[in-house]
Amino acid sequence: MSALAGGRISLISLFLFHLIVTRAFSTQAKALPPDELVREAVAHEVKASEGSTHFMFQNRKEFPNGSQTRLYVQTSQSMVRMIIANNDRPLTSDERKAEEQRLVFLASNPEELKRKQQKEREDADRVNRIVRALPDAFLYEQVGTENGRSGVGKAGDEVIRLKFRPNPKYNPPTRVEQVLTGMQGFLLIDADSRRIANIDGTLFKDVSFGWGILGHLDKGGRFEVDQGEVDDHAYEITRMSLNFTGKLLLFKGIVIKFTETYNNFRRVPSDLTFAQGAELLKQQEAPIAKDTSQTNRK
Repeated sequence: MSALAGGRISLISLFLFHLIVTRAFSTQAKALPPDELVREAVAHEVKASEGSTHFMFQNRKEFPNGSQTRLYVQTSQSMVRMIIANNDRPLTSDERKAEEQRLVFLASNPEELKRKQQKEREDADRVNRIVRALPDAFLYEQVGTENGRSGVGKAGDEVIRLKFRPNPKYNPPTRVEQVLTGMQGFLLIDADSRRIANIDGTLFKDVSFGWGILGHLDKGGRFEVDQGEVDDHAYEITRMSLNFTGKLLLFKGIVIKFTETYNNFRRVPSDLTFAQGAELLKQQEAPIAKDTSQTNRK
């Protein structure tokens, strides 16, 4: 038998082994009680959030009255963000200069950068609180399966669809988790990777914050988040949509309505500094902004 033929057989054997293992893992996932499956997925999400894989990526945020396109890069110090287009129009020279000056200011002012880092840690902590609460805050039932697709799980993987509703025994430890008591919807979990592929939640009642003193969100509010594999075994949020209304301090109205999409993920060194990240975005800004403008106007 030739070495080439032997190589082909090895590749076929490897493919079949992978197929068997994947199907077995998927079958095992479907056999798990829904709450245990959610608990496993949450454990994977928490572990992934502690990883050191960094990306540069593109983001487009759509509001009711327009859009904004940005470049982001994750660095060892903080997330670097640069606006590259407004309403699909590349920045003017003055707007681009202002963006570059903002980044230079942050990179050269340790106290400002420290405040930015603190806010990012607080935001990440709120997200982690919500994710960690998922197994206990809801009751789950499996309602079917579907195939993963680009941006939602891993394309081709089996994704388990769960329906959720509030657990009446759950007592939110802080105001952050309070919103979960009025939410119901669906959760998608990739059966192979045990990663969350989608959360689609709707408020079925008004939800108060701070016992009604700080404000509330109105019934009917909805959020949806997609997460998918963007690189080998690396998952990131690929789409997020929020639509909420309510009141702050009982007087000031709240309207939160936007959709964000994330794409063009590329790995970057994990030891990249904020200043280096800013320089990297500057190099990428002009050609990407022009290409984005032409694509979105078609």
